[in-house]
Amino acid sequence: MLERDDFAARYREGRPISLVEFVYPLMQGYDSIALEADVELGGTDQKFNLLVGRTLQERFGQEPQVCVTVPLMRGTDGMRKMSKSYDNYVGITEPPEEIYGKTMSIPDELLEEWYYLASSIRGPELEAAQARISDDPMGAKRTLARDITRAYHGDEAAERAEAQFDRVVRRGEKPEEIPEVEVARTADEMWLPKLMVEAGLADSSSEAVRLIRQGAVQLDGTPVTDKDHHVSTAQPLLIRRGKRRFARVRFR
Repeated sequence: MLERDDFAARYREGRPISLVEFVYPLMQGYDSIALEADVELGGTDQKFNLLVGRTLQERFGQEPQVCVTVPLMRGTDGMRKMSKSYDNYVGITEPPEEIYGKTMSIPDELLEEWYYLASSIRGPELEAAQARISDDPMGAKRTLARDITRAYHGDEAAERAEAQFDRVVRRGEKPEEIPEVEVARTADEMWLPKLMVEAGLADSSSEAVRLIRQGAVQLDGTPVTDKDHHVSTAQPLLIRRGKRRFARVRFR
């Protein structure tokens, strides 16, 4: 285990290594024994864990598995690997408008990487698309966004998502269709973060609080930055999260 570069360096420098960090690769490696795996696929950051599986399989008299690694894809923030934990991901089951809009939000320096790892474009077409990036990054980004959206939702949805992006983000208008959500009215007022979770605009109250503090939330066109804000449940209201997500809330 101490042959792992970061473990070896920390051991030499007297920095602690937790028991969990040691056990994790061993537990993952034992999965390969239990499954009698022939091949294990993982990201490049999993190479050590995959190789532990090979070592353990040999100890148990099994044929060592073949390890196949794939590059890690940086997320929409342009820095860290794509992860839901970092909130820099594009979910393949998200609405087409979200997939298109998130792809359009990536930094230009990610275009070549995303074309290679996430698009369906291959061969000479891929080389041509990447050659256009420096001359027309916006056009290249729109082509990429259409391609990724089309892969999971089809041509019609991709066209609709592009039209909504132009309408909402580029021209600052409201989308033609805004999802309507009914929320149970249990009091005269409701805490905004809780309402955002109920309306499907945040996965948790903590995420909603973060968005409010960042100035990414509007109520009926007015920005809200107070995490303790409460809204009246007497009448419907329009909530906007960021540039692209809307919900018209009705209380019942």
